[in-house]
Order: sequence, then C-alpha cells, then structure tokens
Amino acid sequence: MRIPLYQVDAFARRPFEGNPAAVCPLERWLDDDVLQAIATENNLSETAFFVGAPEGRELRWFTPTTEVALCGHATLAAGFVVLELLGEESDNVRFNTRSGTLVVSRAASGYAIDLPVLTAHACEPPQSLLDGLDRAPIEILASTNYLCVYEREEDIRNLNPNFRVLAHCEPYAVIVTAPGEDVDFVSRFFAPAHGIDEDPVTGSAHCTLTPYWSQQLRKTRLKARQLSRRGGELACTLQGERVVLEGGCVLVLDGTLHVSD
Repeated sequence: MRIPLYQVDAFARRPFEGNPAAVCPLERWLDDDVLQAIATENNLSETAFFVGAPEGRELRWFTPTTEVALCGHATLAAGFVVLELLGEESDNVRFNTRSGTLVVSRAASGYAIDLPVLTAHACEPPQSLLDGLDRAPIEILASTNYLCVYEREEDIRNLNPNFRVLAHCEPYAVIVTAPGEDVDFVSRFFAPAHGIDEDPVTGSAHCTLTPYWSQQLRKTRLKARQLSRRGGELACTLQGERVVLEGGCVLVLDGTLHVSD
C-alpha cells in the first residue's frame, strides 16, 4: 500500500520553525495499530490522518505513542494540505473529529483554525506536578491539561522541568505561561506522558491560554509566542465559546509511505 505523506511546519513563517506535523490522506481507515505504527515511525509530535470527501472528511491525530482527542497544529497542517496541495477550490475545509467539527480557512496571516474553548479552573495540584517543575508557579489551574502561571517571561524561558516526574501527571500535560515582554503572553507545553517531552508550538494549549489571558488582559485578540527551541507565534482571537488561531504553514517534505496491507 502506498500512502501519501506530507510534512508541514505549522505556525511557521519559514522552514524549520513552528511545529512539524505529518499529514497522511487515506482512501479508507486502516487498523488503529497501523496508524499508530506510522505515527511512531514518523516520530513527530503529531501525525494527522484523514479520509472522506469535502462534505464529510474525518480527521484523527496520533503522537508517537497514543491517539489524542485534539491537536491544533496538525489540523492546521491538514487544512493546508487540502487547500494548497490537493486542489481544493474552497476557501476553507471542514474536518469531523473527536472534538467536533473543526474548520481551517485561508487568512491574511496564512491560515486560521477554529477550535473549542477549554476553560481552566483552580485545582489541587498533584505532588508530581509540583516536584516536576523546578520553580513554583503563582497559580495552578486545570482544563484538559494543567495550566501553571508564572510572573515573568524569563521564568518560562528558564524553566528546566523534570520530564520523568511530569510523566506521572498522566493523563494531563502541562502548560506553563506568563505575560510576554513584546507579546501578550508566552508559554511552553510539556507532555511526557504522551511521548512528547516538549512540544514546539501547541494549538490545543491555546484553547486554554486564550480565554485565560483574555480575561486577565481584558481583550479578545491577543498575540502569543511559544518559547520552545524552534519557537512559534500565533494570533489568538476569543469568539464566545470558540478560539480562532492564525499562523503560517510551510511544506518541508512530501513523499510516499510503503505499508503492507
């Protein structure tokens, strides 16, 4: 079986920035263990698979170790593949996912993705979270992941977490954030329990970060930067119970997977 494969840097302005995702269009769903094996072979933070026609595309995401319920950057990458590489004539593409219908559209800054709000609330943190961070946050909340708030951008940049310890926060990943010096807020994202010590740029994390900082800063449109080694910038807009993220996409590789059926 020959499967097309595209590697796209999402939330990037040029190659080797942002977050790389593999995108595989399929004629039909393969067995889950085959999808997982492909994602493990790709060894990127996410591999996106989709099937179906324009009116009914289904999209799934796999890390090197597990399937996840929501991934922003790989959805943006999948939308880019459909809109720019597969001949889609529309200005947007809709995907049916475990997190509802997600839409990727062309935008002034590149592409935009519409995602659900994931509101964080105060929580009692587990000891593994406190032990895994090398400095204590000023506030800890949780949505689908832990949200740890610090005072300064420097705190986020210099954080040196113990990933082995943070892996015990399973099934939660960890978002750390602070006000930015020349953007509205900065963040990093750690998910060792999902096979990703640090994710370069995490769209789904901004489903939690955007409503939090929108409330703190009293504005609905914000500029964000994720402070990973690769780095990435996002324009974030809160629209009721939805978050719209904008950023660029860059194709860095295309080829064919050869898989035994």
